[in-house]
Parts: sequence; C-alpha cells; structure tokens
Amino acid sequence: MSSRRAIGIDLGTVYSCVAVFQNGNVEIIPNEQGNRTTPSFITFTNNERLIGDEAKNQISMNPKNTIFGFKRLIGHKFDDATVQADMKHWPFKVINDRDKPKIQVEYKNQIKLFTSEELSSMILAKMKDIAEIYVGKKISEAVISVPAYFNDSQRQAIKDAGAIAGLNVLRIINESTTAAIAYGFVKKISGEQNVLVFDLGGSNVNVTILNIEEGIIEVKSTTGSTYLGGEDFVNRMVEYFVKEFKRKYNRDLLHNKRGLRRLHTACECAKITLSSSCQASIEIDSLHEGIDFYSKITRECFEELNADLFRSTLQLIEKALHDARMNKTSIDEIVLVGGSIRIPKVQKLLQDFFYGQELSKLMNPDEAIAYGAAVQAAILTGDKSEELKDFLLYDVGIETVDCIMTTLIKRNTSIPTKQTQTFSLTSFPKSQSGINIKVFEGENSMTKDNNLLDSFEFSDISLNSGDGLEIEVTFDIDANSILLVSVSDKTSGKEKRITITNKKECLSKDEIEYMISDAEKYKKEDKIRRNRIEVKNSLESYCCNMKTTINDEKLKDKINIYDKKKMLNALENILTWLEKNQFAEQEEFENKLNDVEKLCSSIMKKPYLDENDTGKMSGEFSHGEPSE
Repeated sequence: MSSRRAIGIDLGTVYSCVAVFQNGNVEIIPNEQGNRTTPSFITFTNNERLIGDEAKNQISMNPKNTIFGFKRLIGHKFDDATVQADMKHWPFKVINDRDKPKIQVEYKNQIKLFTSEELSSMILAKMKDIAEIYVGKKISEAVISVPAYFNDSQRQAIKDAGAIAGLNVLRIINESTTAAIAYGFVKKISGEQNVLVFDLGGSNVNVTILNIEEGIIEVKSTTGSTYLGGEDFVNRMVEYFVKEFKRKYNRDLLHNKRGLRRLHTACECAKITLSSSCQASIEIDSLHEGIDFYSKITRECFEELNADLFRSTLQLIEKALHDARMNKTSIDEIVLVGGSIRIPKVQKLLQDFFYGQELSKLMNPDEAIAYGAAVQAAILTGDKSEELKDFLLYDVGIETVDCIMTTLIKRNTSIPTKQTQTFSLTSFPKSQSGINIKVFEGENSMTKDNNLLDSFEFSDISLNSGDGLEIEVTFDIDANSILLVSVSDKTSGKEKRITITNKKECLSKDEIEYMISDAEKYKKEDKIRRNRIEVKNSLESYCCNMKTTINDEKLKDKINIYDKKKMLNALENILTWLEKNQFAEQEEFENKLNDVEKLCSSIMKKPYLDENDTGKMSGEFSHGEPSE
C-alpha cells in the first residue's frame, strides 16, 4: 500500500463531493454536518466567510454576498452569451475586469473581487479540510473531475484553483470517465462491455461511451453541453411562478433579488419532491411587498415546462453513438450519474430510447464521480493497478496559409498521445524574423471558426533557404489534456517548445501566487473562527447544563437560596450577553467561561454539598479545549 494519500474530488456546480481510497475500499467523506455532499456555496459577511451548508443557509438573508454557480464562468469572457444569460439568474454582482468576469462582494465592510478560479479554490480547500479531518493526516494531492467538454483553458483554470487550494493536482479527469471507473470498480466487470455513462448534473450534461475490458477503460466518444442541467429545469419553474405571481397580484417579482432567491430555493425543493410525488407545493410567506405566495405544481406540468430540454439530451446520446460507430443495441450497460437523473421523465425517455433496457442504479448518482476520482487517485499513487485510456475532446492543429485549419490530432484520439508532421516554409504566414505558429482547437475547416489556444513566433530560422525549408511540428498531449508544441527547423536544427496555456484566459504565475497568499490568509481566519466558535459553544453549553443541574430536584435542598440565585443570575446574564455578542472575540468568551466556572466551582465546594454532588456537577460541565 502506498504511503501517499490522495483524494478524489467532484467539483460540482451545485454540490461537491470528496472521497478517499483506503483499506481496499473507496470511502465517501461526510462533512461537519454529516452530509456526503457539500453545497458549492460561499457567503461573505461583515464578520466571516462561510462555505458549504452554512453558506447555502444564508442565501435568503444575504443574497448579494452568497456566491454559487461560479464554475459556469470558468474559461469564459464577460461578454459571452452564456455568462450574460447566467447573470440574469444570479442575485450577486458580476463585473467586467479586462474582459474577464469577476464576482463582486462586500466582505468585512470592504468591496472584494474574486475570479471563478479563486472561488473554486475555496471549495477545493474546503474539500481538502473535510478529508484531512476524516483521515487524520495532511493531504496534498488530488484528482479533480471536470465536465468532459471543458476545453484546455478551462482545465488549466481548475489546475490553478487546485494550486491555490494547496493541492498538487495529479490528474484532471472527465466526470463521465470517473463514473465509468467507479462502475467498473463496484461491479468487478469480467469480459468486455460497452458502457454508456449518462451524467445529468446541476449545470451540464455529458454522454460518454466507453469500452471496459480486463480493467482497461477506453473512451470511444463523448458529447455534452455545459449549459444544460438541473439548474435549467429549476429556472423554468421559477419563470413559470414569476408569471403566475404577476397574473394573480399584478406585481413584478423580477427586480426583487431576495424574493427570486427564495422562490428559486422553493422550486429546488419542488423539483426533488416531484421525483417521488406527483405534486409539490410552493409556500413562501411575504414573498414580495408583503404578499404570501402559495401554489402547487404537478409532475406533468414540470415535464411540460422542460420537455424540449429533456428531449435535447437524447440528441446528445445519438451523437455519442454516431461518433463511437455504435448503435443502440451495442450498449451493454447504461450508468446514471448526477442528481437530476432522478427525474422520472428523464429515466423513461432513456429507457424508451434503448428499447426498454434496464438502467444501472448500482451507485449513488451524487457520489459516483468522486468515487471514481478516488480510485484514479489510488492508481496514480500506487494503491491500485488499472489502466485508463482517456481521449481528446477536440481536433487540435495549426493555422496554415489562407487561414486553413490543419489538424495534427483528431478528436476522440486516446491520450496521452504524440503526433509529428512536416511542413514546407510556404505553409505558414511569415514575419520579418520568422514564421507565426497559431494553435487552434475545433472541428471547423477555417481557423476563424475555431478556438485559438495560443500563438508564438518561431524566429531566427533559414528564411532564405527558399521553399525547400522544412518545418517539423510536434503535438504532445499528456494525460491531463495539456498540450506541448515543439517546432524545429530541420535545416539548422533550431527548436522551440511551448506549453499551450491560453494565457489570455488563464491566470498568470503572479496572480496564482497572490491568490495562494490570500488563501492562506483566509485559512488562518477560518481557524480563528473555528476556535472562537468552539469556545463560544463551550460557554453556552456550560451555562445551559449548569442551569439544568441547579434546578434539579435532587439538589434543591443542598444549595442555599442565596447561592442558587447568585449562580442563576450570573448564568442568565451570560446567556443574554451571548445572544447580543455572537461575534465577540475568542478571548472574551474565554474570560466569561473562566469567571462563571470560578463562581460555580466555589459554590460547589461548599461543605453542604457532598463529594457525589460536586463530582456529578463537575463531570457535566467539563468542556474541550479549542482545536489547534
């Protein structure tokens, strides 16, 4: 067994999950509340930063500073249509900072701007903390999942987020691939199987077809959309009820951010209810301008609202089958992943599409991705020995004369992979000192219709050699889908290598270092906050338990009235003070605790209480020290 301990993280848009491989099994790690998934929510207040369940509970009270869905911003520019569409549904402010979308919040009475990478790093750091508490040791390595259709710059952004969180990211892996790994590990597949993974999450849908044989997993095709998922189904419900509210009360809810957020939360609950019931209720007191809103929605109505979205998932399946050169009957197993897969209509459409074939419900769809990521982490750290063959998502190539896209590596090629091609000098646009190399990804024949990854100049070459000069271009893609481009002049032997990072979209080294420093500051603040809360809880617990014991019938004749009144007054004063001073400093809580303990201890030691009484009381009021 490897001495290294790496975790698998499903960094979800709505919920995140962390798992670890130990003692021969994968263990999904619960958070402090005992939940096996953690909301990808962050709240900033005048006093503190909250992450996870605590943050999501603040959404109605502090909508402008409770941040969620930021994963949808990764790798996008502010003016992208998808970003502008998302902003309409968010109660917090997104601003344009040199074409990059940044989220603006008020934290400790100051305006702060955060990138999606920085916010993602906070969730990753939270997952890391949850895992460290569970395994009882420091963790520095992780495998992190991403939607299959994340491009190069988006994957690099997640690696950057991992670095900011203090993690060495061993592998960026496709969500659907990790689900297949989990399925293969749980079912212990023998022989060969074609598996279709249907992943319907909070903000994306992915369809991946894999071949699994003797522990080797090979991706045959993938397709999907990063803008179709459970959030879109909920938003359709929100729009439906906004119209109903206006029809009933002639009031427009669209400009009430707090009201919209409360309605969104109610619709989330209704979506979950409709997976097991035929009807759900919406009950919100004082939703807008003092109006109480009560309504109902049937499963049939919900299905009609989202009928086109549900059907569009089948088009993705057809494309995946076409790309894999398979038909419906070629699929041996259909694995369901993602919380929205529980919607009955989605399951029925899938089953009907595959001629009534049973859907695999072997794994918890909320946990399958983290499960598979943990298995992959174990493989990479030497705990397991299975082979994974991932694939390239898009064609990658270079621009040659007349803006032609010349592909070096085709999409769906297994990775890691390496490909070399030789070009004549006339293939490239020239500058005064050399040639321009532009690297693109995409399936279109003209580069203007594809995504520019990076460009650089290959200079000081033999431009005077005429058309006979040969330029050798090599694309080397590693297991994380990171592309290394090498260009060499075959005449002079001069070579240039560059790792494609899409610098315009990715964080610079200085930005990452600054964010790492910031993350350390937040970590220290979180530690101070945890210790402060522990002491506050100890003080509150001591006072409540002491009050209960003082009023115990067995002790009422053993403490004189004056001492009893003195203790009760002191305890009541502290509890009243606590209600008004929830954010007092740790030292203040400690002083209050020491003072009340001294008072009660001095009375407990009086001769009219025997040893059994004082032992009973002191045992009930012991409290732990705050964690380091």
